Amino acid sequence: MRFRAVFIVASLTMIGVACGGDDAERRQLDVMAASSLATAFEILESEFEAANPDIDVRVTTGSSSNLALQIENGAPSDVFASADESTMTKVADFLVPDYRVFATNQLQIMVAPDNPKNIRSLTDLERDDLIVITAQEGVPVRSYTDEMLARAGVIANFRSFEANVGGIVTKITNGAADAGIVYRTDVIAAGSRASGVDIPGDQNVIARYPIAVLANSTRRDEANAFIAFLDGPGRETLRDFGFGSP
Repeated sequence: MRFRAVFIVASLTMIGVACGGDDAERRQLDVMAASSLATAFEILESEFEAANPDIDVRVTTGSSSNLALQIENGAPSDVFASADESTMTKVADFLVPDYRVFATNQLQIMVAPDNPKNIRSLTDLERDDLIVITAQEGVPVRSYTDEMLARAGVIANFRSFEANVGGIVTKITNGAADAGIVYRTDVIAAGSRASGVDIPGDQNVIARYPIAVLANSTRRDEANAFIAFLDGPGRETLRDFGFGSP
């Protein structure tokens, strides 16, 4: 995956040299994406631009619920990719019907590298000697977490509530927390900075990621091309980062 990223950067450099001062003529495509898509979309942005050098993709990431609120308040954008369908349906009036699911994900317990606290299951999240964190209510990863813990009959001892899944990752990777439930893709993206503890399939949930074009977009052709790219050449990159097919 690193070799692919290096190749992409080199390709973009050559494109930039060839185009010279034409950057001002590139059409801007604004994409809002859930925090858990941030790393994958950084690469997908470069890949799409390499295949479409006349389009400049600008990706804004954050909690799906916060991005949805921005859309409701009139924030200009062309594409919205959410971490759950519930959030997408809340902004249905602001979309070009209809959204579709383009990727799936699952949850893992994120811990420090090599799991020094010996966390082996969801039940361990009830321990008093651990700093366990989650996201605020309304954030998709929190909704998925609550559903999963209810299935497992576990009452986690949460100490902190973050604005999005990225906040959970940051606190665990910098040593401010011992454990948190994140997406499997977040553990993969963290690399050597964290380890993951698998959750049994009968307790885990499938996170479904919908995507749609916004009704106020002035770049609908480009927006549809970006979404189609995710089902084509971009599918391999999504798999590289641990996302499943719908």
